[in-house]
Amino acid sequence: MVRPRTVSDEAIHAATAAVLRRHGLRGTTVAAVAAEAGLSAAGLVQRAGSKRQLLLDFARRSVDDADAGFTRARESARSPLRALHAALASMTEPVRGRAELADSLGFLQLDLTDEDFRAVAAAHAHRVQQRIADLLAEAERAGELRPRAGTAALARTVHLTLNGVLTVWPLTGTGPLEDELRSAVDAVLAPHLTPGTPGTPGTPGTPDNPDDLGGTHP
Repeated sequence: MVRPRTVSDEAIHAATAAVLRRHGLRGTTVAAVAAEAGLSAAGLVQRAGSKRQLLLDFARRSVDDADAGFTRARESARSPLRALHAALASMTEPVRGRAELADSLGFLQLDLTDEDFRAVAAAHAHRVQQRIADLLAEAERAGELRPRAGTAALARTVHLTLNGVLTVWPLTGTGPLEDELRSAVDAVLAPHLTPGTPGTPGTPGTPDNPDDLGGTHP
């Protein structure tokens, strides 16, 4: 008879995330994740294998996490563009300073040197860009963006802006990361907004009203 698992895969994923936040990539060990999850190190090795496999499983699950973040943002936001800002903001939550960015770059090194990690990172990038494109296409249909805005190309620009801000902000940023990201994405979207859409120059409440296009409140 197979014994039921007392610790779920989701709990192991959460434990891995917690240990990565506290100790970074180098400091993350199978033993530390096991302790966080309430397992023995031997038990986690039996479940997940090596540290490499544990991190690879974590990266794979992160693709679905990003997808779920966009879904939650759209369900709670009043408009597609508000949902876009909320979804992008949720992706920055783990980054609060240089230390967190350094950990992210540690993963990037894995992505560049290990083909399995690279494939997962590519899948993550394609998924995020597609979800951005979906929201922009919806915004166009809703009249928030001008017709024929070229949402596929615009989605790529927004995606590049997200990654650019994440890289530059720890070096030159003077305000909260979420605010700098919102301002940068607003600048990309501004030429494509329809007259009267919050965020359009000259529209009442633009640009500093927290309930305008840049707000992430539902």
